[in-house]
Amino acid sequence: MSWMQKLFETYERRTDPASQQLGSPPAPPFHVIQQAHLEVAIDGVGNFRRAKSIDREDTLIPATEKSSTARTSGVVPHPLCDHIKYCAADFLGDGNEGNLYFDAYRTQLNDWCASPHAHPKAIAVLRYLDKKTLLQDLIREKAVPVDDEGRMLNRWDSRDKIPHLFKQLTKDSKTQTYKPQNALIRWIVESDHVPEAWKDQSVQEAWIAYCSGKAAEPAFCHVTGENRALAVKHPKGLRNGKDGAKLISNKKEDESDFIYLGRFLHADQVVGVGLDVTQKAHSALQWLIKRQGFRNGDQVIVAWAVSGKPLPDLVANSAQLFGLESAQEDAGPAYQGDAGQSFALRLNKCIAGYRAQLGSTDEIVVMALDSATPGRMAITYYRELTGSEFLERLEAWHESSAWHQTFGRQMKFVGAPSPTDIAEAAYGHQLEGKSGAKLRKATVERLLPCIIDGQPIPRDLVVATTQRAANRAGTDKWTFDKKLGMEVNEWEKNLGVACALFRTHYKQRSYQMALELDRTSRDYLYGRLLAVAESIEEMALLLAKEKRSTNAARLMQRFADHPYSTWRTIELSLVPYKARLETKAPVFLREKKQLLDEINWAFDAQDFVSEARLTGEFLLGYHCQRLAPRPKREAAKDEANPENQTDQGE
Repeated sequence: MSWMQKLFETYERRTDPASQQLGSPPAPPFHVIQQAHLEVAIDGVGNFRRAKSIDREDTLIPATEKSSTARTSGVVPHPLCDHIKYCAADFLGDGNEGNLYFDAYRTQLNDWCASPHAHPKAIAVLRYLDKKTLLQDLIREKAVPVDDEGRMLNRWDSRDKIPHLFKQLTKDSKTQTYKPQNALIRWIVESDHVPEAWKDQSVQEAWIAYCSGKAAEPAFCHVTGENRALAVKHPKGLRNGKDGAKLISNKKEDESDFIYLGRFLHADQVVGVGLDVTQKAHSALQWLIKRQGFRNGDQVIVAWAVSGKPLPDLVANSAQLFGLESAQEDAGPAYQGDAGQSFALRLNKCIAGYRAQLGSTDEIVVMALDSATPGRMAITYYRELTGSEFLERLEAWHESSAWHQTFGRQMKFVGAPSPTDIAEAAYGHQLEGKSGAKLRKATVERLLPCIIDGQPIPRDLVVATTQRAANRAGTDKWTFDKKLGMEVNEWEKNLGVACALFRTHYKQRSYQMALELDRTSRDYLYGRLLAVAESIEEMALLLAKEKRSTNAARLMQRFADHPYSTWRTIELSLVPYKARLETKAPVFLREKKQLLDEINWAFDAQDFVSEARLTGEFLLGYHCQRLAPRPKREAAKDEANPENQTDQGE
């Protein structure tokens, strides 16, 4: 139960000065956050004032141990704010047998108002509801849509403007109907300077005191090691208000329905968790997920400091870590031939900023949650670290996985890709649909140990990203990325991610982000040859004002499979382009010819004629050669002759 202990400690520290900057605290015990749809205002003695439909808004409402965990079936009311069918005595549903929901709701609210912990606003709400006119008042104020006979509508087939309440409710996908009886009401009691009951701290304290007074006899709590009133049920709604999956659950309330295989006689013999402990721990987790959790469908990953101090985003790419969300704000061009020194300085500065706030011994927790069924949630990854360990490992990940990334025309940066970037680069369109969502979650989950524990990148991911990057003809297209909000070239993005993964998988080879002229491995040299051939053809096409793919681009996949024979094909295809450049850009051509000669001389003869398949290393040589700046002396000659000007990025 270590995770619950850490969450409980996080909740208890939420009032520390260091955590005040993080915004609103977690929900108090015996409260849940629900989306309200209607707002009803009354005065301090229970007289109706007004009502209206509101935009869906998260609202903190009192809840019982049962109503916060088991409202999927049966009659289980919240104590104050609840649905129309619970609050309105004049709502009869489809029959005239009375409103069982209201009876249960009123009984519970009356018990609170009759206790020593009653609150004037709760009493005012009870007085108003006893008049049994809530539904009539809502209809008169046009807060709920009704037909000509005054009955609530559950469909809207008219072409007229849809009622505001229906815009806030979720339509049933099967029946195409709404359920206005499930619209949640929150109360305004105009009796003091805080009329909104959901914002009044005294109402919250009164309800907590009432619930604490009804708690069972204390027993041993396995989380705190103290005697406390134990929880019978544990909260749900961790990822959102409608999330029914629980981290801790039992089978049924009836003892005869429990099966313990002869090991236990009663449910509380399995494990005991304090009622306030589970309420606070789950509230803290819900708060953390909402404000800093990474969501990937049903999967949630959250990292936090128990002290409440801020942490860098665990699953962000380097651009997001540095705050370069949507523009090319990096220091200087994406490539300066500095082997990544400028990136390292920026990374060190960023981590140093967090290190100044986070103590080396501060407790850090990393947790991943997922649910295979609607009712069960599992902790799929859990680690406890110190502040220094967390920052060191995160820094090591971004440093070892850094590469030149191109996510769009206006988002180029040097750094590590995020786990979702890696999943998209490895599987592409396979991530679509339900099966694709599972594949995406599994990939992100597999990458967490690589970031936190320093484990090697799974080889199959390295191979998958390399193969997709080599398949340029199938992915070299521009598409609109909704997440980034810009046009993205899929192949350019895949290329940067593939190089980053290959580099970090083979850390012992010490690949640099700058062009390594002294690296003479076969695959690296072949990648350089391909980049030079591509630049020659691109320049010739540019001068002829032709827009089409180069032979190097179209044959990249074949080149990776059969490098020697494919290179002969590409080299022969360059003859007419070289002839064109001989007259229009001779300085450029002379430079490229010299470069081809240098690369060819660096080959071992046997390696050059080998048809063995290229590894992902050829992408590193290709990308570095593609980004390498031209020699300043040769570039200056072309600048002096406008006819021979070339692209400085070649």
